[in-house]
Amino acid sequence: MRILCFCLIFITSGGLLVAQNKTVKSINGRLVLNIDMNNGMPSYSVVYDDKTLVENSPLGFVADIGDFSGSMVFVNAEEGVIDEQYSLTRAKSSSVHYQAKELTYSLKNAEGHPLSIIFRVSNNDVAFRYVIPQNGETACCVIKKEATGFNFPDYATTFITPQATPMIGWQRTKPSYEEGYMPDEALGTPSRYGEGYTFPALFHIGEDGWVLISETGVSSAYCGSHLTEGTKDGLYTIAYPNPGENNGLGSSTPGISLPGETPWRTITVGADLKPIVETTVPFDVVKPLYEPSREYRFGRSTWSWIMWQDNSVNYDDQLKYIDLSAAMGYEYVLIDGLWDKQIGADRIPDLCKYAQSEGVDVFLWYNSNGYWNNAPQGAKQRMHNSIVRKKEMKWLKSIGVKGLKVDFFAGDKQETIKLYEDILSDANDYGLMIIFHGCTLPRGWERMYPNYIASEAVLASENLIFNQKANDDEAYSATLHPFIRNAVGAMEFGPVLLNKRHNRTNDGGSIRRTSTTFQIATAVLFQSAVQMFAIAPNNLEDAPEAAIDFMKEVPTTWDEVQFIDGYPGKYCVLARRHGETWYVAGINATKKTLKLKVNLPMFAGQEIIKYADNKFGETYKETLGIGKDGTLSFMIPENGGIVFTR
Repeated sequence: MRILCFCLIFITSGGLLVAQNKTVKSINGRLVLNIDMNNGMPSYSVVYDDKTLVENSPLGFVADIGDFSGSMVFVNAEEGVIDEQYSLTRAKSSSVHYQAKELTYSLKNAEGHPLSIIFRVSNNDVAFRYVIPQNGETACCVIKKEATGFNFPDYATTFITPQATPMIGWQRTKPSYEEGYMPDEALGTPSRYGEGYTFPALFHIGEDGWVLISETGVSSAYCGSHLTEGTKDGLYTIAYPNPGENNGLGSSTPGISLPGETPWRTITVGADLKPIVETTVPFDVVKPLYEPSREYRFGRSTWSWIMWQDNSVNYDDQLKYIDLSAAMGYEYVLIDGLWDKQIGADRIPDLCKYAQSEGVDVFLWYNSNGYWNNAPQGAKQRMHNSIVRKKEMKWLKSIGVKGLKVDFFAGDKQETIKLYEDILSDANDYGLMIIFHGCTLPRGWERMYPNYIASEAVLASENLIFNQKANDDEAYSATLHPFIRNAVGAMEFGPVLLNKRHNRTNDGGSIRRTSTTFQIATAVLFQSAVQMFAIAPNNLEDAPEAAIDFMKEVPTTWDEVQFIDGYPGKYCVLARRHGETWYVAGINATKKTLKLKVNLPMFAGQEIIKYADNKFGETYKETLGIGKDGTLSFMIPENGGIVFTR
């Protein structure tokens, strides 16, 4: 570990001595942000409970209007306090009280062009961004590269997933944020594709704590970023999209108008994983970009494609899934890709009418494609162009469609981020909710866009249909997501596969390795305000009654989340509250029965319902009485799960 020394440096300003090195402490005093200037190079470090979790790390960037990474001159620093309350029904917590210290650290480069770095420091989070004012007649700039980095102690290990090479994979659809993780890898391990690593990125700082790195507030005004390969001594810096993304069209570097600002880069730290799981920083530092055109209703959905695949997207099979949604009391059904050819646009209004007569509303699938991949499924060439898109959305509104699932995007270039934003904005004009698939990570979008629901950006449930290895690794993968991907944004995974075999007749295809209770536990562990559950009509007859009863009642919106216990890739136990009802769900990816003793104060002195696995891996339920101290001991079998509720 490198030992850091901070000296107090003063420069003169108008005859006064002004300190250019700054320290900002969180309100509870446990998190300390240090800002340093060394030979004109700005940097920062993060200390938590007197332990350095992020070592001295570079700040700044190089733009076409000048170099802002070196030869910088300190101007001044202004401190303030942020105290805000907001509501957000589509994220992990519905009511948030955000309190933070704010530091505006102002500099100028060698040519005298000003720059401010705004830091926000809350009890477990640091967020920062660059603000560039207009200087004379210069009203725009292109940022060529960022020096921004995250430097970790050399004993840290990583939980990160590689950025894919563009225009590879099935029908040239990558990057789609659908790569795997290696747990506790050494710093500087080369990524699979040599393209660095995607956000979010989790780092284990030995016995000192945990750090989650991501970004938020990315709109059409910037590109999406990721991390470089990283060095052996622990430095990861900001990287921009590969020029080959978006079929090579569009700039890989962001252009911004002046005055302008970059997205927020976020650092969440803790002595344990609780702050990582519970953080709301992706939403704390952003604002809504427009008002909702109507009150959006969230809930549960079925979809035929996940278990019955392409051939099921026909009129008669969609009737069966509408009936399944109605039988389960679900709000929605998703009609997936190929509906334009296998059902026909002229018959979609009839399906919508039938669904509505059963108390079910419709989501409809679209291919985003314009010119960026070869994905063949339709409906396509209808979301890429504003004229065509608005005409299509007007029709969708007229027949009562409530939401769209838009698939197969082209990377992180600013041009592609603008397409996401344009789809969302136009959809809101027509009262449509949006789910993205084959897509980038959401970056604060739940708060920025009121009709945004969720993004895939994960190796989702479709892979359980495609190959056996995904099933063999399902428990391991599922225990990662609450700590990494789902910690920063809604995750459209498509969980709860109750078939034992992943085909239409439940007698062939890949084999489910996890228990039934494991599956229903993921309905709680994985967060999305509209959940496309992977249950099938036959499950009403062949799945355990307790599991179906649970799936009829489980909500998809949450008022609070609490981390209970776990370790990424091994096991996870979370508690979520919906209204006055708590759900505690756990899953086990270890190779043995897991024995846990936890404190659940929300259940103290109460009678609760337990859903657990019998010796055959099937769900049963029983009633338990919890002592006044709220302590509960229980076991979760290998590849098994458990749920408690009241």
